[in-house]
Amino acid sequence: MDKFIPLFVILPLIAAFLIPVFGRFLKAFNKTITLLVFLTLLILSLFYLFAGSQASFVYHIGGWKPVNGVPIAICFLLDPFSGFMLIIINMMAFLSTLYSVSYMTRYTGENYYYTLFAIMVAGLNGVVITGDLFNLYVFLEVTVIASYALVAFGTEKEELEASFKYQVLGGMATALILFSIGMIYWYTKTLNIFDISAILKDSSDYKLIEFTQLMLIAGFGLKAAIMPFHGWLPDAHSSAPSPISAMLSGVVIKAAGLYVIFRLFFNMFEISYVIGIIITVIGTLSMVVGVFLAIGQWDLKRLLAYHSISQMGYVILGVGMGMLILSRNGSEALAALAITGGLFHLINHAVFKGLLFLNAGSIEYRLNTRDLKHMGGLSASMPLTYSTSLGASMAISGIPPFNGFFSKLIIIVAAIQARYYVLALLAVVVSIITLASFLKFQRYAFYNTKVEHEKKKYRDVPFVMILSMVIMALLCLGLSLLIIPDVRDNVLQPAVDVLMRKNDYFINILNM
Repeated sequence: MDKFIPLFVILPLIAAFLIPVFGRFLKAFNKTITLLVFLTLLILSLFYLFAGSQASFVYHIGGWKPVNGVPIAICFLLDPFSGFMLIIINMMAFLSTLYSVSYMTRYTGENYYYTLFAIMVAGLNGVVITGDLFNLYVFLEVTVIASYALVAFGTEKEELEASFKYQVLGGMATALILFSIGMIYWYTKTLNIFDISAILKDSSDYKLIEFTQLMLIAGFGLKAAIMPFHGWLPDAHSSAPSPISAMLSGVVIKAAGLYVIFRLFFNMFEISYVIGIIITVIGTLSMVVGVFLAIGQWDLKRLLAYHSISQMGYVILGVGMGMLILSRNGSEALAALAITGGLFHLINHAVFKGLLFLNAGSIEYRLNTRDLKHMGGLSASMPLTYSTSLGASMAISGIPPFNGFFSKLIIIVAAIQARYYVLALLAVVVSIITLASFLKFQRYAFYNTKVEHEKKKYRDVPFVMILSMVIMALLCLGLSLLIIPDVRDNVLQPAVDVLMRKNDYFINILNM
């Protein structure tokens, strides 16, 4: 399996090179090769998950393996946690590209769009498989530079302004991250994440380490758009083409932000109670403030963007509670339950929020508006868009039997068992307000008949757009199966074990 790891970066980059060359001569070449590449990578990541092996694989660039346990080469790592993220990235990339086949016909420059899309996915895959900090930074920049261009793809004033804001705050995040990497390299003389972990384990310079950790939280918090680093997200997500909005919300803020925070603070640094408090507080603030900012929105995509902040709060809350429990030498089973809830909600959010952005794109595709006040009566004329959006709305609101209910339930149960009763109560209240927000969406978009729409006959969107939405709607139900212990143990538990450092994980990685 280790020989296939570089394909997650190489194949999208090959597609990004070939599209500008052949796309101008061969009709539909850009769509076809992008879909084939993402489907291939999705199958490869699913094969790793379902092959029955929970082993970790390391690919050493240039064949330079560690000498006496000292890593001297760049390495790519495929373990259950990175494999879990690869499934999310490539699944969402494939479905968003499938949706784009019809959606992007209204734009010019499709070759540029698919080229940038492939580059962005190559960067995202690189972020989750790299084993050293400098290449983490490189792949992060590959991802966000492509994202900046995709946000501005419409080239209207709104899109350009959103992209500029995204670039300014993204540049600040980059500076913080690069500064932190420099501090770590200065202190440890290595960039390999697992080698750094071995060195920091015996370190007594706590002030330097905590300062670096705070800089990393600020830098990757900006990438993840969590409170109070969320300023760029509502404009960027609402201005981008809808498939890109689905990727930004469903994948980019997770892989380029939360994944890195979780990987570094569990697998590189020693778990700290102070940092656990900070992360849990940030998650709680994101969860609560995000939902209150969302409920007053009338621009549909801005409403969804603010809910991304809120739902990421659930993910951070679950993982943060796990960190707190572990830092106080609490029950490992309870910590694992909290982290499981966070990772469960991570994949759930990718699916139902990605679907909601595609629903918003379908409505805008037909009505040319994102204003809920100018919608209404679409349940009859756009039945598949309506039914899939209803399922996604129920999922994000935590209504059974949809997937969002079960991941939120695990987080709330873990909070109660850990005696974080206020956090459990806030999680329930936020879910109720989320439901109110999406009832508003359903009412004004699909039920509230407007005079101007009574005179027009709308129809549903093209088949491939519907197909992508239907697949995601089925996943909103199918992912509920992760609540079953046997299924959860095979999909989520291996990723949780990686974060909790089970089975001499670091020693095995360094000796590979």
